[in-house]
Order: sequence, then structure tokens, then C-alpha cells
Amino acid sequence: MDFDVIVIGGGPAGYPAAIRAAQNGLKVACMDGWKNYDGSRAFGGTCLNAGCIPSKALLESTELLHRAQVEFAAHGIETGKVSFDLSKMQKRKASIVKNMTGGIQQLLKAAGVTALQGHGQLLPGREVEFTAVDGSVQRLKAQHVVLASGSQPTALPTAPFDGEHIVDSWGALEMSSVPKRLGIIGAGVIGLELGSVWRRLGSEVVMLEAMPDFLPMADSQVAKEALKHFKKLGLDVRLGAKVTAAKVVKGAVEVSYTDGDGAAQSLKVDKLIVAIGRRPHTTGLLAEGTGVTLDQRGFIQVDEHCHTGVENVWAVGDCVRGAMLAHKAKEEGVAVADRIAGQYAHVNYAVIPSVIYTAPEIAWVGLSEQQAKASGREVKVGTFPFLASGRARAMEASQGFAKVVSDAADDTLLGVHIIGPMAGELIGEAVLAMEYGSSTEDLQRTIHAHPTLSEAVHEAALAADKRAIDMPNR
Repeated sequence: MDFDVIVIGGGPAGYPAAIRAAQNGLKVACMDGWKNYDGSRAFGGTCLNAGCIPSKALLESTELLHRAQVEFAAHGIETGKVSFDLSKMQKRKASIVKNMTGGIQQLLKAAGVTALQGHGQLLPGREVEFTAVDGSVQRLKAQHVVLASGSQPTALPTAPFDGEHIVDSWGALEMSSVPKRLGIIGAGVIGLELGSVWRRLGSEVVMLEAMPDFLPMADSQVAKEALKHFKKLGLDVRLGAKVTAAKVVKGAVEVSYTDGDGAAQSLKVDKLIVAIGRRPHTTGLLAEGTGVTLDQRGFIQVDEHCHTGVENVWAVGDCVRGAMLAHKAKEEGVAVADRIAGQYAHVNYAVIPSVIYTAPEIAWVGLSEQQAKASGREVKVGTFPFLASGRARAMEASQGFAKVVSDAADDTLLGVHIIGPMAGELIGEAVLAMEYGSSTEDLQRTIHAHPTLSEAVHEAALAADKRAIDMPNR
């Protein structure tokens, strides 16, 4: 069977590529070999099945629990002792995931895409060997092949997964009971979100982070503020902690590590989550002789247009360079599908937002203050605390601030950083502004509804020129 386009991978990069290619009038197949713990098959990749969506479901459930336990009293709401049912939380999460992944299949069908569940391998000459769930094998031919195989958790040799006591990020979302003592290796985005979930449910959480700085990818002022709030939540974050060994002894995990001073330390926990990042999933993806090459870290090598250098073979998403973010993957998939159809396509890698869905949320786009200064620019910075926001105060969510970083010479908006309520939603305004090359003055002159959280971004922009209205200008 021949196709115009075959997409290998049905995650956030693959299924949008397949749908857009079909929208462009092409004959398309999309194949994915995802298998859940219960043996069921699904499209959606890690994001929908074992990452973005299930983690957000548990974060929302546990945030509501935390608010009921800690915050409701401030609103005059008396609840008495609040309890929770973890099994119901997990069932709700599973239901959301099932509905979302089933929705992907419906979208593929509606677009006219041939959806195939099973493993795809690229062969020379743009042929694809497809192994179905029942073990049957067939060869398919395509004019174009899009590789969208995604990523998988990075294993740590000193703390090998056993699926029960030492688990990856997916296993951490499936636990059926709350561990009394929980260890997490890695205090990045995934580690912080998982740590927040289980801390709210009652675990004593210790996070071992090998890096000496907390959230080094974020603006340092934001990272400092975030660490303060996570400590208030009860997360024990230990920086410069390098794990040297982890072993299961009598049902517990004994972790050995060196601290920031190089001294040997030990930790005993009931469960250990390894969340040190992700790596491209390319095992079994490429047969000999395809001409597609991998770099030293296992990423498929592509140019700025996501072309592999092999005629009509493309690669998108987590398996190529750049941020491992679902929204980046989606835009690459759509862009490649449009390029295949001979249409204009563009992905602006300079304005891809990042979000950490903790409480408070953390979001940013563009350059941090440190990065902007390191680039040789003279910068101006404006910040506005949510403590001065009427809406945030009314929500009992006044932690954090909004920060604007701009070029002092030409007023170009270089970056926006937010830690506070609904930061992941608020950052959209900044992304749009930067996509259109807005100046700081453009943000200053844009009318924001009152009272809203978005006013914090407006006031931060005003503060960059010492013109803020709702806070003293220094």
C-alpha cells in the first residue's frame, strides 16, 4: 500500500503532522506502538498517556485538596477534617487520559488518516516496515516519511528502575498508595511536579538535584522565589547532591549520594522516583542504510526545517534538537506537513513558552535577565508582585511576581517571566507580543481588564520604565 505521507509516531508531533497533511489533501498513514501498563494500545504518546495530561490531572486534584486543607479557612469556609481517596483520583486521571487518547483516534479518522497501531521502522528508499499488534508485518511505501518517535525517561545507572521501588516518571503517576517517605532524583520540571503531587498527599519528599543551582534554565530571580515557596510546601530540595548508588533493602530504598561539599550522605525512602530528564526514543526506528543519522546524544540530525538530509525524510518533536515540549513538537509537525504540501511554514524557536504546573505556577518565554545581559545588551527590567494585584489577593493567591526584560536601547521585549497564579495562561500574552516583535511600550499601552491577573504583566512592563501605577517605582 502506498501513501503520500507516512508518520511514524502518534504523539504531540506525529498526530498533528498526520492531520495537517491530510487537510492538505494528501493520503496519510500514522502509526504508533504505544502500549499501556494494562496492555491497551493508544495514540497520544507520552504526553497524553504518561506525562502532560495525567500529571496535570493529579496536580489539579491535589491542589484542590491542599486548598481545602490550608486555604479555605481564610475564605471563611469551614470544612472540618478533609480526607481524600487516592483510588478515585487515579480513576479520574485514567478516565481523562482514555477520553483524550480516544479523541486522537477520532480526529485521525475524521481527517481521513489511516491509523495503524503497531511498530514502524524506516527502511531505505522511504519504505516503512509496519509490525501490527498481532505480529503481522507489511511493507508500506511513501513519498514522504515523518519520524516522530518521541522520547523516554533517562535511566540512571546508579539507580536502575525496578518498576516497584525505583520508578520513572510514568510509574510515579501510577502509584496506588501514598509512600510515607519519597525520594526524587532530579529537581527539574518533572521532579517538581511529581514532588508537589505526593507532598500534598502526605509524603515526606526529599529531592536530590545534582546541579548546584535550582532551576538553572529559568530566570534566577524566579528560581530563587520558587525555591522559597517549594520549601514552604515542604519539599526538601538538596542541591549539588549526586547519587552514587541506590538499592532495595527489606522493602525500602537506600540511597547513597555526595552533597554539595562532596561529603558522603545516605537517605532511606519507601519509593524512589528517577526524574533526571528524557532522551530521544529511536530504538528500532531506523534500519541499516536509511542514511538518517543520529548525533552523540541519540537525536535525529535535522536542519532548521526538520529535514534529515535524506530525500523526503523528516523528523520532528522530542527525537530532534530543541526543547522537549509538546507544543514545540506540535508546531514542528504542522510545519513539516505544510512544507511537504509546498506551503509556507515557520516555527519561531525564540518564543517557545515553558511552564511548570506547580503552585505557584512558573512560566517564561524569551531571554532571562542573565541571558539578555550575557548577550551584550543593555537591559531594563520591570517587576510587579501579585501581592499588589487585587484579583490575586481576592483569590488568596498572591505569591510571586511578573517580570519583563527589555532592550534598553530600542525597547524590544526580550523576555517575560512569571511565577504566580495561572502563570501558564498569562504567558500567552507575552508569547503573542514577542511573536509580533512588540516593544515594552506596546504592552504598556495595551488596556488590560481590571481586576485581572494579567494586569501584573501590564504593570511589570510599566515598571521597566519606572511608570508603574499600582506600586512604588524605584
